[in-house]
Amino acid sequence: MARLNYHHLYYFWRVAKQGNLTATASQLALSQSALSAQISQLEHTIGQPLFNRVGRSLVLTELGRTVLNYAEDIYQRGEELQQLLSQGTPTVPSLKIGVLSSMSRNFVDAFIKPLTQGLDVHFQLIARPQSELEQLLAHHQLDVILTNRELASGDDVGWQSQLLARQALSVIAPSRLAHLPAEVDASYQQQRWVVPGAASPLRAAFEFFCTQHQLRPEIIAEADDMAMLRLLARDSGALAVMPAVVVRDELQSGLLVKRFDLPNAFENFYAVTLTRKYQHPRLAELLQASYFGTLR
Repeated sequence: MARLNYHHLYYFWRVAKQGNLTATASQLALSQSALSAQISQLEHTIGQPLFNRVGRSLVLTELGRTVLNYAEDIYQRGEELQQLLSQGTPTVPSLKIGVLSSMSRNFVDAFIKPLTQGLDVHFQLIARPQSELEQLLAHHQLDVILTNRELASGDDVGWQSQLLARQALSVIAPSRLAHLPAEVDASYQQQRWVVPGAASPLRAAFEFFCTQHQLRPEIIAEADDMAMLRLLARDSGALAVMPAVVVRDELQSGLLVKRFDLPNAFENFYAVTLTRKYQHPRLAELLQASYFGTLR
């Protein structure tokens, strides 16, 4: 193979990170055809395609993802070297954390606590739906995703899912219903409920529990978003099914009361990263500091 041209590699890196040839060409003040030619020369040198052309979109090949991992390492190190030479110390890049938009904000707050109390790094929180987070991570625009859904590694993308914590699914009552027993009996049959949405695995766990206890709940509202479920639990006067961490502050103030946990029903919290050569220098430390097992 001919000697690698790092000028061509740089253009590939910019396009792969941006995911759009036209936008990258504009940022680099190049014509689209000129930028495309630079990448074609890199592919010719390597002897294999780095992108698949799907309509107007560019999708990284398996080799393209590998080359991108090395390019990330090369140019990140280069930026650190430039900072070291100009300022005497390398600058740690911003840590980009993707957050599933429907997740509990209290869990996210617990995760980032080490960043606010010791880890010397600037960070960004980007809340998006799951599919958008996966795209951003696959294009190396995020360092880690926080989600309650485990992602299995596939042929296209090498996800790594690390279980950070698990939270029992609980029955939460307004203070006026604090007299209800800490186990299901006939008094629960006449109550109104707010519950997770039908697509949520938490809803499936609750429905299985109801079947076991022959409970026919009067469901008055449901929500996929944990922030909205928190508001419903606080303001509706109904019983609610959710992880207790979602309403942590309301439980501490006495506005809401936890009656009991559903047996063997948990919401799992994952940190998802990509399998790649270069990781953010603070990420491993953060993941280790943020593991807190089963939340109570």
